[in-house]
Amino acid sequence: MKKPTTQLAVLLAALGLALGAQAKDWPAPIKALEAQGVEVMGTFEAPGGLTGYAGLIRQQPLAIYVTPDGKQAIIGTMIDGKGVELSEEPLNRLVNKPLTAKTWKQLEGSTWIADGAKSAPRVIYTFTDPNCPYCNKFWNDARPWVQAGKVQLRHIMVAILTPTSAGKAAALLAAPDPQAALAQHEQQQRSGGMKPLAQIAPKISAQLEANAQLMQQLGFAATPAILYKDEDGYLKSMKGAPSAEMLNRILGPR
Repeated sequence: MKKPTTQLAVLLAALGLALGAQAKDWPAPIKALEAQGVEVMGTFEAPGGLTGYAGLIRQQPLAIYVTPDGKQAIIGTMIDGKGVELSEEPLNRLVNKPLTAKTWKQLEGSTWIADGAKSAPRVIYTFTDPNCPYCNKFWNDARPWVQAGKVQLRHIMVAILTPTSAGKAAALLAAPDPQAALAQHEQQQRSGGMKPLAQIAPKISAQLEANAQLMQQLGFAATPAILYKDEDGYLKSMKGAPSAEMLNRILGPR
C-alpha cells in the first residue's frame, strides 16, 4: 500500500524540480524584467521565431517578445499585416482572466457598504473615503443607475484624507443600517455628513486597515478608485470621478 504513495511523492517532487528549473531558465531579459517587478504569468507562441511572455506589472498586462537567441526582448503590441493585434488573446487568457478572478474575490472579501439593489445585474467596487468630494460626486452621478436597479455600488471604506475620515468611516460601518447611513452621509457630505466616532472598535479598525492595504496592493493611492468588469468580463479600473462618457462605460446603459 505504501509503494504507490511513495511513487506519487517522487513524481510530484520531480515535477516540482522541473517546474522550478523551468522558471530559473528564463532568458536573461525576462529575468531582468522580473527584477524590475514584472510577474511572468506564462508563455505563448509568437510569429517570426519570437517567444511571447505574458507579464503583469502594477496590475497591468504586458506583452514581451524575446528574440530567438534569447538575448533581447521587445515590449509592446504586435500586429499582423491586417492590423490585428496579436497580443490581445494571449494576454486575456494568461493575465486578464486569472487577474480578474483573483482581484474580484479579494474585493468580495473586503469590508464594503452596499449601495443599490442586491439583484442589480452590474456590480461596481469603489474605494471610498467619507471626506472625499470626488467620491461624493461619483455617488451623485451614479444615482440614475442605482435607483433604476441596474447597478449596485459597493463602497470599500478607507480613511486616507483627513483626521476625521477614520471616525466617519467607522461610524458608517457600525451603523444599524450602513446603506441608509451612507446615503444620508453622501446627501449631507458638503455640510460635514456623518459624525465621526470618538473611539473605533478594534474589529472595525482592523477592517479599515485591511481595506487600505488592499487599495495599496491594487496600486491605488487616491479615492475614488473604481473597479468594474467590461463587456467581456475582464477587470477594468479607473482613478478619480468618471466623466460622463466614462460613466456610461463603467455603469452601462441607463
